[in-house]
Amino acid sequence: MATQLNDPITTIPTPLNPPYGGMLVDLLAPPKRAFELRAASREWPSWDLSARQLCDLELLLNGAFSPLHGFMDQPDYEGVCRKMRLQNGSLWPIPIVLDVPSDFAELLRPDQSHIALRDQEGVMLAVLHVGRVWQPDRTGEAEAVFGTCDPEHPGVAYLLQKTHPCYVGGRLEGVQLPSHYDSQQLRLTPAQLRAEFSREGWSRVVAFQTRNPMHRAHFELTCRAASNNDAKLLIHPVVGMTKPGDVDHYTRVRCYRALLHHYPANSTKLALLPLAMRMGGPREVLLHAIIRKNFGCTHLIVGRDHAGPGCDSSGKRFYDAYAAQEAFREHEEELGIRMLPFQMMVYLSNGACYVPEDEVPKGKTVSNISGTELRQLLAEGKGIPSWFTFPEVEAELRRSYPQRQRQGCTVFFTGLSGAGKSTIAKALMVKLLEMGGRTVTLLDGDLVRKHLSSELGFSREHRDLNISRIGYVASEITKHGGIAICAPIAPYDRIRKEVRNIVTSCGGFVLVHVSAPLSVCEERDHKGLYAKARAGIIQHFTGISDPYEIPDDTELMIDTTNTTPQQAVRQILLHLQREGFVQLSHREFVGAA
Repeated sequence: MATQLNDPITTIPTPLNPPYGGMLVDLLAPPKRAFELRAASREWPSWDLSARQLCDLELLLNGAFSPLHGFMDQPDYEGVCRKMRLQNGSLWPIPIVLDVPSDFAELLRPDQSHIALRDQEGVMLAVLHVGRVWQPDRTGEAEAVFGTCDPEHPGVAYLLQKTHPCYVGGRLEGVQLPSHYDSQQLRLTPAQLRAEFSREGWSRVVAFQTRNPMHRAHFELTCRAASNNDAKLLIHPVVGMTKPGDVDHYTRVRCYRALLHHYPANSTKLALLPLAMRMGGPREVLLHAIIRKNFGCTHLIVGRDHAGPGCDSSGKRFYDAYAAQEAFREHEEELGIRMLPFQMMVYLSNGACYVPEDEVPKGKTVSNISGTELRQLLAEGKGIPSWFTFPEVEAELRRSYPQRQRQGCTVFFTGLSGAGKSTIAKALMVKLLEMGGRTVTLLDGDLVRKHLSSELGFSREHRDLNISRIGYVASEITKHGGIAICAPIAPYDRIRKEVRNIVTSCGGFVLVHVSAPLSVCEERDHKGLYAKARAGIIQHFTGISDPYEIPDDTELMIDTTNTTPQQAVRQILLHLQREGFVQLSHREFVGAA
């Protein structure tokens, strides 16, 4: 049967019916209508989309999120949260909403307003015909969608900490898709990919979802899945927002390309999916299935902890290892795409082959390398076993993740005013410059206030913005192999952790709590700031009228009551040596020890 798609590549035969028996929803307006929308948009409010909203918009416009016609309105949103159903009864597992600040929401009139949706450069991509505007219960949403309100879950953290308080729903008309300048030939829409499948006679297609580089275990798994089902293989990695700390998608795409020639000829395609993952485990696997069906796939590989965020800080999994498989199995018939469940593939050492962990013969020895162990091998410059990954993939990973002594690093001091942060930071900078081999930049609290944040006050919001700016600059220095030394007060735990996440995606991060009793800090205060704060002259002063949240995730804690700056610097240098970020000469090592 042929299905007519609203796409210039004409009618194509498809191996599956589109979702729920309807047509794929293509929301891009014809050129004449797009011109009219651009002209009319001068009179409408504009909204610059966030990175997540850009991903969602692209998948709405190109039909990957079919049968959605726009960002969800309140009835659909509430139905999805409560029972994973749209108002028309269709299965849909995760809210796709447009979140905006309260002051922007106040500009809108339900069923009357239009919003020009733009990218970060101001290019208009679509118009949202506003249906409803409401303020959701985001805590309730977290509990319903993710099964937890724990901020250690990345999806929950984004929802509760980064999502604006108001949601806007309505029908979309697309003007153009977001622009991408990388791997353009791999960024295929559902209609384009279905057309390729049809043209090449691919009637059975197994999709492999991934947000990580692929190694030999993934290769063996995907080969087995396609061969056992007499199907072709689509490697369909996510290149939108994934879990903080994941390998960047540029590196991953190079790894995928390097892997392709190991598959049999004409058996495998690589295409990129600009999805913003929520790490929603059992619910998210259903979204992945709907998306892959829209792209023309007949099967989806679902492995261990599919789309899960792993464990919390206590080591407890957010979702059972095979919860996603159970959720898929429950809805498989309605989804209309088949699940290929797999357990983790392990290497049988004495058999020199990979097998699913449930097929390991009794008494046989297996080998595996975790993601943490792989990062450690890369950081230390040690060889990666050939049974674990292909040489081409290892080479690409080493290009992006050189060994520690060639990586950048941020040393981030935090502590009360007068504790000694600036003094130690300056001494550390001098010592690192004396050693040579690295660029070193000091981002002292007072200097940053003068040059980067002169317009900011000392409210919590402004303090967080100041630290966020420091973190951004430090991440850029770290990304390019330098050492950034930051010495703000940074009193709040959440923003310190946010900076850690930003920097560790680029290199090393060492949090140093410079500690001293408040009385000692006041004795050292040659500017008289504490006295002014106690007299009420200075407001929002940390330790007097504002709190200091003691960090629980420091690499080093240095009490400066009886510690000299030289002794503190020795502790930091020895830590950097142990972690591999600096190589101390014998003379420097003896001096620091």
